[in-house]
Amino acid sequence: MDSRPTHSRPAWLDTAVFYEIYPQSFADANGDGIGDIAGITACLDYIQDLGCNAIWLNPCFDSPFKDAGYDVRDYRLVAPRYGTNADLIALFHEVHERGMHILLDLVPGHTSEEHAWFRRSAEAAHNEYSDRYIWTDSWIAGGDGLPFIGGESPRNGTYILNFFKCQPALNYGFAHPKHAWQQPALGPDALATADAMVDIMRFWLSRGADGFRVDMADSLVKHDDDGKPYTIRTWQYMFSKIRPEFPEVAFVSEWGRPCESLEAGFDMDFYLDWRWDGIPNGYNMLLRNVDDPLSRDGDLSYFNADSETPIASFLEQYEPQLRDAERLGGTFNFITCNHDTARIAPRLSEREIALAYCTLFAMPGTPFLYYGDEI
Repeated sequence: MDSRPTHSRPAWLDTAVFYEIYPQSFADANGDGIGDIAGITACLDYIQDLGCNAIWLNPCFDSPFKDAGYDVRDYRLVAPRYGTNADLIALFHEVHERGMHILLDLVPGHTSEEHAWFRRSAEAAHNEYSDRYIWTDSWIAGGDGLPFIGGESPRNGTYILNFFKCQPALNYGFAHPKHAWQQPALGPDALATADAMVDIMRFWLSRGADGFRVDMADSLVKHDDDGKPYTIRTWQYMFSKIRPEFPEVAFVSEWGRPCESLEAGFDMDFYLDWRWDGIPNGYNMLLRNVDDPLSRDGDLSYFNADSETPIASFLEQYEPQLRDAERLGGTFNFITCNHDTARIAPRLSEREIALAYCTLFAMPGTPFLYYGDEI
């Protein structure tokens, strides 16, 4: 069976150079001490002068900001601290006037506990949102190995978390249900959640967004097997709905395994193999290989000239994944830094950073520059 994607990769990606913007600290247009969308719009000429012709905008939707906007309270509303929906649509217009493109940040796996969907799902009486999230069938039940919260709602059940306590997991089902409360992946309730997420995409794409970077894209279906077959099929379902309507939009995944993400239908994947467990791997063989991300002492990353770390171990991991991306018609992308990691400037010298960034921007794939790294 041929697993190549059935859509054509948007042609504009062939020359795209992305600039990642963390909105709350990028540019403040109204003087309230918080960055905003109007501030981004005012800096578009600066971004373009850097050589960047595309933007990845970190979460800008309404949120209690317990996790920097990755806890969405309303997917269809711009966070008031950043402006209004009209401000975001105006940003789309100004971006396109310059021949540029912009991706929003989509968080499909969970919402804020303050989201209206979750509040309805927590009600004791069954309603249309009861199965939008993953709930057990008893308030004292455990989560079958998944993190959970109980005793906080009228509903007789505990709810599964994706990350922090404030982020209840949306229900895309289980790969292999073994309890009555575990619904099947690609079943009616799981597909209803997928359809709701497609509606969110459609809302912003129809207003001028050029696509999405997708947070934790490989985490949708719970207890999925190695290879994520059910999560892949869930994304294929969603893309089958959205791509015919918007054939020129682009999607980049936070996944890190292009053999899976590009088969799922993404155009791009990030090489983000972070060193959480203290084992040298992936991207951090190049840029960060130290327990203290701000310390040069003991840093074994390749671009630290004192490390004497060879490039071979990185290439052994990277090249097979690059070939997977090429086979599937997508790209496997580097980024200078991002919102989840400490910048390398306190640790590497100016010369080392220049060499590192020159290398990253010359590698195969679509380059991403984290805002401020150009300084």
